[in-house]
Amino acid sequence: MRSKLTILAWTLFVAATLSLCSGLAALAQEGEPVVIDSVVAQVNSDVIMLSTLKREIKDAIDAFKQQGMTEQKATEEVMRRQPEIIANLVNELLLVQKGKELSLSEEVENEVNAEMLRVMKEQKFKTIKEMEDAMRHEGIDPASIRQTIRTQYMKGAVLTREVDSKIYNGITTKEAQDYYNKHRDLFRKPEVVKLSEIFLSLAGKPEADVRAKAAQLLTQLRGGADFKTLAAANSDRLDQAGERLAPKNGGVVGTFVIPDLKPDFVTAIKNVPIGGVTDPIRLDEGFEILRVDERTPASDPLAFNEDKVREAITIERRDKEREEYMKGLRKDAYLKIALEYQEKVAPLLKTDAASTGTTTNTTTPAVKNSSGKKP
Repeated sequence: MRSKLTILAWTLFVAATLSLCSGLAALAQEGEPVVIDSVVAQVNSDVIMLSTLKREIKDAIDAFKQQGMTEQKATEEVMRRQPEIIANLVNELLLVQKGKELSLSEEVENEVNAEMLRVMKEQKFKTIKEMEDAMRHEGIDPASIRQTIRTQYMKGAVLTREVDSKIYNGITTKEAQDYYNKHRDLFRKPEVVKLSEIFLSLAGKPEADVRAKAAQLLTQLRGGADFKTLAAANSDRLDQAGERLAPKNGGVVGTFVIPDLKPDFVTAIKNVPIGGVTDPIRLDEGFEILRVDERTPASDPLAFNEDKVREAITIERRDKEREEYMKGLRKDAYLKIALEYQEKVAPLLKTDAASTGTTTNTTTPAVKNSSGKKP
């Protein structure tokens, strides 16, 4: 049951969001007021609470730890990014509010139900209730899962309707044809590669030692050693259950379209033949050696297809247009950031104190004493 639910939680991408921050009151002396929650930001008539921020921080720390970081380094990195997390929560709430204003709630709810049904079938549960009972058995709250999915779908629905579709529909046939003539290379099936890896984590180890081990493994591989055997014995990549992956899959990572890979990886594998390996690639969390298992070359340019060209132009423009759209939402909103976060968060929201109502902090923390009575 545990392995099944672990897969389910990974499929939904939200299991980590369900751990609750607790125990603050136990740290206080008898009768001493303890802040158990407070407002981090007000977004129009809604608020972002400290408890929500703490959950986001915990999730991010857990994600870094799964990449091989130590708890201390992961915590330091996430706290450095705390202003970004708050800004993201503000933007997310603005999109959810806009979605409700646009009457997208019913449409989004249908999508949420369809996603839950899809996962139920994929995980071979007979009913939604059976799946949700199994989730509760694993300490996963189905309502929280639904809310997380609901938020993600709402964000996507608003941006697609308000930004992407307007770009797509605003492109003329002539504009599409001109774009195609200037960017023919974009309209071909890109090169595809299948990759395997040996990942060496830096967690708790001197970098020099890990670098030396990577160099030693590279010598063995280029000397004819079996990649899968070395990966199974040495690769540190973990699955969602915290177990090493390579003994199970020989280090196979998957199949990727070249444009979807990070530039460092594209450069590293550019001239590597099928069956060859890259030099060690330095990542934030360790070193990685990639093996090119298969290559499918790019095709010749496809014939002009106006819909495909519109899609390409939309993808090219949407990041900038989405950011402009978010600026507009923030400009029209009442935003009030708690005093202790104003200095670092306000610049990320591209607003000033006068327009966000952050000149003063009138937020009153919710407090209780250790006996549970209000003071």
